[in-house]
Amino acid sequence: MTQRSSMLAATLAALSLHAAPASAVAVGQADDFQDGTTQNWVVGLLGAPHPAPPVNVPNGGPAGAGDAYLRLTSLGGGGAGSKLAVINVAQWTGDYSAAGVARISADVRNFGQTTVALRLYLENPRMGPPTDEAITPAVILAPGSDWTSVSFSLAPGDLQVLRGSVATLLSDVTALRFFHGGADDFPGESLTALIGIDNVRALGAGRVPEPGSLALVSLGLLGAAALRRRLR
Repeated sequence: MTQRSSMLAATLAALSLHAAPASAVAVGQADDFQDGTTQNWVVGLLGAPHPAPPVNVPNGGPAGAGDAYLRLTSLGGGGAGSKLAVINVAQWTGDYSAAGVARISADVRNFGQTTVALRLYLENPRMGPPTDEAITPAVILAPGSDWTSVSFSLAPGDLQVLRGSVATLLSDVTALRFFHGGADDFPGESLTALIGIDNVRALGAGRVPEPGSLALVSLGLLGAAALRRRLR
């Protein structure tokens, strides 16, 4: 069995163990980890020992002291814990299309010394081998970078389809995963890494201004204010 086939078989078994009606994913929902748990983001769903499970860290998130976040660790090499990945089969499942969820944003930080190519992976169905799979473009996290806000587009034109139909997938997402890897090597590459994730949010299709656009808007507002002062 190939490595990818093993991953898919493990996911299938895990999903059957955790089978439940798809939750109503909704625009505006957020995981901020302030409850002291990993908020259903897990590894090793089959119960196999995992040497580096996700950890809720109570301090040091984007807001500093008292701001909890989720810490993910990968150990490199081979075997359990060698790859950077975490999966949710609870509140992030459901009909994304009907809910109007078009993007998922998060605050992320690379605490390690290795560049991380962070992506989202979505799959369907719940009770069988995945027939519909897609991944988002990567967000590149430089080693030692500070907290930054990123957004993953779920628009059909932005998702890379690994199998099946994007329309079918987005109508019944049964697992959502953060992972490190290239466009063609799901379930990812082995690496030594340490990252933080916080404020995972479901967003609608409203446009997010590019940083350059934000700068232009700011300059325009400053110019307008200066003109008003001169006119006075």
